[in-house]
Amino acid sequence: MRIRRIAVLIDGGFFLKRLPKVVEPKFRDNPDAVADTARILCKRHVQRLIGEPRSAQESRWLDHVYRLFYYDASPYEGVSHHPVLNRRISFGTTDQAAFRRELFNALRRKRKFALRLGKVVKEGDWQISSRLTKQLVKTGEWLSILDDYLHARDVPPPPLSEDRSREFEKLIAAWRSLDAGNVALGLRQKGVDMRIGLDIASLALKRQADTIILVTGDSDFVPAAKFARREGVEFILDPMRQSISDDLFEHIDGLVSPLQRDTPADRDASDDS
Repeated sequence: MRIRRIAVLIDGGFFLKRLPKVVEPKFRDNPDAVADTARILCKRHVQRLIGEPRSAQESRWLDHVYRLFYYDASPYEGVSHHPVLNRRISFGTTDQAAFRRELFNALRRKRKFALRLGKVVKEGDWQISSRLTKQLVKTGEWLSILDDYLHARDVPPPPLSEDRSREFEKLIAAWRSLDAGNVALGLRQKGVDMRIGLDIASLALKRQADTIILVTGDSDFVPAAKFARREGVEFILDPMRQSISDDLFEHIDGLVSPLQRDTPADRDASDDS
């Protein structure tokens, strides 16, 4: 039987964002479950390529794997004062940071997984979510009207029309809905996309893999996909059931998303030995 050389590259930020859309909570409710789901995702891709049934009692899927790469960024360790909660936030001690660290440790313990970590940097102050920004900006339009009502003397301003009253009620509702979940510190990952691109180029040039499976929905990887295909590498994309741009679709050899909501925890001890 032909031994394939397969590399699976998982964009961790994208993977975690899409998991709620494609699997049930029990497959993502703790770091170990997420790590197992990442492994199952890789296993299913490889089994499909080598023609092995999912129910195989003695799976040899790892024999065909060069490496399984997981890309993410180390948690932000900075401190900032939250404008809504009015208290100091130490990002390195949050539940999200602890979850990420435990996930990374769980992945490190899995056979053939390689962790590639960038970093998170602060590029701006606290920002209101885009969902509310447009509504809240309209406050400026109402300042003169409110001023007229606040400083009315003998002749009160004319009453608002029905349409204007509804607009004003929506604006008030938007301000009242502004809570801690609607603001975020201006943080950005650095070095993650670069590491993915470099690994794709290295795998292709060094002939370490004849098939690359990239788990992402980001069209920024089009140049990397084109390069790998020019070097004779089969390039498969897994957008985890998310639609992708025509530009990205044009430069891949296949589109496969094997995870489903009833993803079984098909964990065999022999697979990770």
